[in-house]
Amino acid sequence: MKQYTAENIRNIALAGHGSDGKTSLAEAMLYIAGATDRLGTIADGNTVCDFDPEEIKRKISVSSAVAPFEHDGVKVNVIDTPGLFDFAGGFHEGVRAADAVIITLSAKSGVLVGTEKAWKLANKMKKAKAFFISKMDQENADFYKAFESLKNKFGDCVCPVTVPVGDVYVNMITEKAFKFDAKGKASEAAMPSDDRLEEIRMAMNEAIANTDDELMEKFFADEPFTEEERIKGLKAGLKDGTIAPVYCGDAITLKGVELFMTSLKKVFPSAAEAASEVATDADGKEVLVKCEADAPLAAYVFKTVADPFVGKLSFVKVIAGTIATAATPVDSRTGSQERLGKLVLMHGKVQEPVDSITAGDIGAITKLAEAATGDTLCDPKRVVSFKKTEFPAPCFRMATYTKGKGDDSKTASSIARLMEEDATLNFEMNPETKQQILSGLGEQHLDVVISKLKSKFGVDLGLEKPRVAYRETIRKKVKVQGKHKKQSGGHGQYGDVWIEFEPTDSEEMVFEEAVFGGSVPRNFFPAVEKGLREACKTGMLAGYPMVGVLARLVDGSYHPVDSNDMSFQMAARLAYKAGIVQANPVLLEPIGTLKVLVPDGNTGDVLGEVNKRRGRVLGMSPSEEEEGYSVVEAEVPMSEMADFTTVMRSMTQGRGSFSLEFARYEELPKMLEPAVIEEAKQWMTEEKE
Repeated sequence: MKQYTAENIRNIALAGHGSDGKTSLAEAMLYIAGATDRLGTIADGNTVCDFDPEEIKRKISVSSAVAPFEHDGVKVNVIDTPGLFDFAGGFHEGVRAADAVIITLSAKSGVLVGTEKAWKLANKMKKAKAFFISKMDQENADFYKAFESLKNKFGDCVCPVTVPVGDVYVNMITEKAFKFDAKGKASEAAMPSDDRLEEIRMAMNEAIANTDDELMEKFFADEPFTEEERIKGLKAGLKDGTIAPVYCGDAITLKGVELFMTSLKKVFPSAAEAASEVATDADGKEVLVKCEADAPLAAYVFKTVADPFVGKLSFVKVIAGTIATAATPVDSRTGSQERLGKLVLMHGKVQEPVDSITAGDIGAITKLAEAATGDTLCDPKRVVSFKKTEFPAPCFRMATYTKGKGDDSKTASSIARLMEEDATLNFEMNPETKQQILSGLGEQHLDVVISKLKSKFGVDLGLEKPRVAYRETIRKKVKVQGKHKKQSGGHGQYGDVWIEFEPTDSEEMVFEEAVFGGSVPRNFFPAVEKGLREACKTGMLAGYPMVGVLARLVDGSYHPVDSNDMSFQMAARLAYKAGIVQANPVLLEPIGTLKVLVPDGNTGDVLGEVNKRRGRVLGMSPSEEEEGYSVVEAEVPMSEMADFTTVMRSMTQGRGSFSLEFARYEELPKMLEPAVIEEAKQWMTEEKE
């Protein structure tokens, strides 16, 4: 593929709800442009963009993919993004790298949650937006119903550009009708007669008129727009967000796709017009980095792929300058220079080696040592940092366990490799429960991760519900004796203490001494404290750590020969065991602060769900960020929240989101104690085995 200048490059991301035709549309465009010699399908598992074994097996996109093609004198970099919410990481990184977002929606179902999410993210990232109504030839497809759902949801900015009438598609820019052959090639047809076309023409002309004063005057004068004026108005409206063009077609029969491809050159912004970005320089000041080939290099790493055999592959969008194989750019995050491996253009999984990647273009670099997703590679003479992509935070947690021998040593390093390419994944060891916790965006997300670990790295893991880190404390003051005496020839062991245990507000054990008359020498106080602290690591109810206990050493006795540190440590432990069981021990459960962003229509459902999980609602207020949404704040037991991600997604059809952070410990209701104690005993038995 020849090298194109930024003026002739279009970077587009395909986004939308799952199964609404994104990958099929990408495949159709590649086939019509001649970038592939056969039309792949999702069902056959042979599309260019869904090449990962997990995607082929599941028949869904699980990560973003880049596939360029040449058409009508321009290069189009298509970034196919996942539609399922579990794989939103690929969705975010794909939109971040694009200059325009094409939101697909099915002609059968119209606007869905994924359509709304794509619109919101494109707005947040300030990208040009357009719609493609897909699956036009499928049963029950209805263009006008889908179009009305767009108008109802997104308003008057929605502007039809191609419209189906019978077997032909009308291009409202040229006001010509087209039919398509089996290979998707368009040929002009007779203009059909349909009363709705005039309404659509007027709506389009009104939208175009709003982009320019001269066009507005012409519109009010009832003068027809020329083709050039329509293109000018659409391009201006697309750039400033006042127009969202609507195209339509069918990726399987290829109808309408070429009309959309032709519009990419005429209407959509080039990289030269849209790829410039604001960055932060070495002094922390904001600077505009223009998309110019002769400027100092500045490239953004928007995606990373980690492969155990091929190595790391870093996808970059070059904002300014040209990156060549001989270059040694600086990573602005680490401050170190990177030695470049090969430069390649990605065609799905196929790599095409190139000598350079110029401003506005997208490619990949092999074997970068330190660069990670979100880093900026730049000329040492102008060190800048572009804003990093904001990824959704992991919200679904599961504990992992190894199935195969020897997998323990490989688990952490293998998951770390996957975390390099998936910013929505997290892995940590819980020091209290001794479990390794894997966090992601949902059940399918973690299921794919487990499958990749086995196929890529040979690590076989299972998932189970995470344990809850309970605590234990006391509710009564007691005074007990702990006496350790052992005689076995020669020096014996002797330690004797009287200790008062009482509740306190501290999050750990507090040790005090109030010994009078030297009944316990001061040099044994540290030993008593050490014995108590060691004992408090294991509670007397279920073996959880003891907190909120004040232990006061008040009396005791010693032997001038047989007393030593170990004897007093043992005496302290005996006092602990005797005293805690008398001090009304109770279990404490972790309480979290829950914040839920939920559509107004689902607030009642969320409130009911919080109450069902023993939560306390603290308040509810309108969202300042999203119209039609409310923020519900509550405090809930962490033990009740394991499946909240799944329930929340089902309840709000994926529209809602939440955060949950640990707040404090509270006493567990007495009726729940037996089940927790029994569960703890089972875990202890399993660990011993």
